[in-house]
Amino acid sequence: MRLILLTCLTMIAFAANSVLNRMAVDGGGIDPSSFAMIRVLAGAVALCMILTVRGGGLPLLHRDRMVGAFSLAAYMIGFSLAYVTLDAGLGALILFGTVQVTMFGWSALRGGHPTTRQLMGASMAFGGLLIALWPDDTAGGDITGAALMVVAGLGWAAYTLVGKRATDPLAATAANFVWTLPILAVLLFGTGLQAAPSGIALAILSGAVTSGLGYALWYSILPQLAAQTAAVLQLSVPIIAIAGGALLLGEALSLSLALAAALVIGGIAVAVTASTAQAGHN
Repeated sequence: MRLILLTCLTMIAFAANSVLNRMAVDGGGIDPSSFAMIRVLAGAVALCMILTVRGGGLPLLHRDRMVGAFSLAAYMIGFSLAYVTLDAGLGALILFGTVQVTMFGWSALRGGHPTTRQLMGASMAFGGLLIALWPDDTAGGDITGAALMVVAGLGWAAYTLVGKRATDPLAATAANFVWTLPILAVLLFGTGLQAAPSGIALAILSGAVTSGLGYALWYSILPQLAAQTAAVLQLSVPIIAIAGGALLLGEALSLSLALAAALVIGGIAVAVTASTAQAGHN
């Protein structure tokens, strides 16, 4: 039960990042590059403060650090720039659809053998994503935004896979955020940075709470989840983001999105109960 509650809390934090980013950038309170940099800075500060209170070193020279930092930078840049044109829910659908495909593919390449039921659940959920992404009058984005979010999804998938090896999730997340700062500074320097107090506040909230603490929590529960299960679980995030976008940002809902939500949630239910069902037949 504790694992279920922590997983639900993490998925809500992930969805909140989409809503906060879209709210800040689309509202004109901040440009996407500034949002990404302030988000990472706030996350780094919050995590390092917690690490100082808890005790323990900052593993800046760990062998996984550069992969973690560059994958986090790819995610942050693609994510922020994509939300110039994408709705919160649509962006989350593309992001976690990409994550799902990448993680399932990586698991297969590494010799993993998902069960028939897991494949059925993933197919159901992915079918829901295809319905939601099918272009219609309510589509809230464009090809450029979608491509940027695919880059973000690839970055997040790599970050998640590396995170499964972390022995100290809090310290690893803090170190990743610290290393990501100079990478973003180099890549985004001179891109017309501007930020109002409201945009800065939203970026800090996203960085310190829903990103920094959310990612540390995700790192802590990842070792308890199979790679296939972790991938499919993240497909709940777009549904939460769609609801948040509709309630807080006035983004359009449609019958196709409702059908997609039903398929995604159903697919998750099938996939995450696969191991239990298999154990019951042994």
